[in-house]
Amino acid sequence: MQYKHLGRTGLKVSRLCLGTMNFGPLTAEADSFRIMDRALEDGINFFDTANVYGWKTGEGVTEQIVGRWFAQGGGRREKVVIATKVFGNMGDWPNQERLSALNIRQACEGSLRRLQTDHIDLYQMHHIDRETPWEEIWQAMEVLVQQGKVIYVGSSNFAAWDIAQANSMAKARNFLGLVSEQSLYNLSARMIELEVIPACRAFGLGIIPWSPLAGGMLGGALQKAKEGRRAEERRQKDIEKCRPQLEAWEKFCGELGEQPADIALAWLLANPNVTGPIIGPRTIDQLTGALHALEIKLDEGAMKKLDEIWPGPGGEAPKAYAW
Repeated sequence: MQYKHLGRTGLKVSRLCLGTMNFGPLTAEADSFRIMDRALEDGINFFDTANVYGWKTGEGVTEQIVGRWFAQGGGRREKVVIATKVFGNMGDWPNQERLSALNIRQACEGSLRRLQTDHIDLYQMHHIDRETPWEEIWQAMEVLVQQGKVIYVGSSNFAAWDIAQANSMAKARNFLGLVSEQSLYNLSARMIELEVIPACRAFGLGIIPWSPLAGGMLGGALQKAKEGRRAEERRQKDIEKCRPQLEAWEKFCGELGEQPADIALAWLLANPNVTGPIIGPRTIDQLTGALHALEIKLDEGAMKKLDEIWPGPGGEAPKAYAW
């Protein structure tokens, strides 16, 4: 396994992050345990979850599964850098969502209880909350860090100016601030190249791409159109909309002698700004298959061809659109 510092921190995490969103809804607990055990065996030490995963309001189903896995002992908790998130709706009352100081405190306590741990390694804001001032958010996070309940703080789905505002305010408070940003990023969704990636680079945030296979579309969608998430009506519409690109994409992957999913991950891993994409395997076979991407090195010609098939926004702002 390869490891990389998370942003500007001294923390080392695996180049692939194990996403747990399928644990509970799509993957049974026993199978989830086997996937997590295998991930550790393969050197993956970075696990990502969220308090809302499991999609039963207030229950934190996925966190509970991860917590019961930790409770088996054997060094599981000590070896894993666990990341979870706060923002989503966890109840019917008005302060059981978003980023008020009250909800941050209550949500953290809930996640600690479900995860059966005394601290969260990376506590991520699942979405920007422009109804709550940064003074309030940072004060709440500072208390959690002082109490030893949180070590690092990250963001998810933030705009570049949110990152700049957040870390400028944190610096004024002599607080470390955001160390990572979890964004939608894959070959077919490259919008963050305009401003989010430059902001992360400037403020020292590691980038953790979610949906690296675009919901399965980049994983051989034309070959496996009726499998998994690809079978969803919305995904089928996406596939038809992008069919010419997908045909060129899968043909090129065949010419490289590699599976489309592996090339999609290898393309992200080749970006020096990326810490590690989140893989969300439903089975052990999907987990072990993703490891091959770490061995793939794309040359300049291959990267250029991928840009032709899946063009980005033209680089970073403002050069992408101004003279």
